[in-house]
Amino acid sequence: MTDQPSIPRRKLGSGGLDVSAIGLGCMSLSGVYGKSDDDAGIALVQYAIERGIDFLDSADMYGWGHNEELLGRAIKGRRDKITLVSKFGQVRLEGGANGVNGRPDYVVQACEASLKRLGVEVIDVYFQHRVDPQVPIEETVGAMAGLVAAGKVRHIGLCEARPETIRRAHRTHPLAAVQTEYSLLYRSEALESIAVTRELGISFVAYSPLGRGFLTGSIREIADVQGDRRSQHPRFAAQNFAQNRQLVQRVEAIAAEKGCTPAQLALAWLLAQGPDIVPIPGTKRRERLDDNIGALAVRLSADELARIDAAVPPNAAAGPRYPEVNMKAVYL
Repeated sequence: MTDQPSIPRRKLGSGGLDVSAIGLGCMSLSGVYGKSDDDAGIALVQYAIERGIDFLDSADMYGWGHNEELLGRAIKGRRDKITLVSKFGQVRLEGGANGVNGRPDYVVQACEASLKRLGVEVIDVYFQHRVDPQVPIEETVGAMAGLVAAGKVRHIGLCEARPETIRRAHRTHPLAAVQTEYSLLYRSEALESIAVTRELGISFVAYSPLGRGFLTGSIREIADVQGDRRSQHPRFAAQNFAQNRQLVQRVEAIAAEKGCTPAQLALAWLLAQGPDIVPIPGTKRRERLDDNIGALAVRLSADELARIDAAVPPNAAAGPRYPEVNMKAVYL
């Protein structure tokens, strides 16, 4: 490859870890958003590493182990070039529904299984994917701290945790990061969490920073998400789609004036919210990855940021982030 511009770095927590300013969410490589191809997925991960994206985010529930196995194959021989992230806590119940398990014995069991699938001896950042309301967070995080002491995990974090949960967890063992959905379309809960993470010196990992593809401008009608999990999400439902599409059109108009893509504008806006924010857009395609990296070159003035905020105000999006049953498991 020809020499590539270096990717800016951002600190993750206060424990000495730094990562590429944009990461790669790997969920879509396991057939969640339409068909996926393992060889293409491995090639994409390796291409991301070549481009300087070293923050790779997986979970044991992405394809129920498939994603970690694929990622393990992709990083073989490249382990020293990446910051490896995985998550535990979601479990598959009889009948196919998702449950949660934050019991200390399960924390250890899940980590051992992830290490084996990933083919590594240590996970750099290990997140509790969903808070278990039946288990005190101190017990779950205490078990995660045990993994750190045992050298199986370097840093820990929580996903979709309320401010008071974050505080309790951080008192038990320092958190490097909290991960919650955060984008122009959905940001109220993230902002509540960020007020606490900044106070405590915890970084914030923004998943779905492009609104599950909406903010790329490529989803123009409901049919564009048929056949994948997004078709079950309220933001894409018939009663909400038109309003959300209108918000995206405002982003498209500002991006056209700025000379960048809508995705680049949305990511640049997010990056400008603070140096403690690390977005992890997911993709299956090299051209999308290149487009996302291009956001790092987009500079937004204070006036431009204010204009974007006004175009897509907080709580302007129609429909919640997940179907009703899934909303009961987030932000706990």
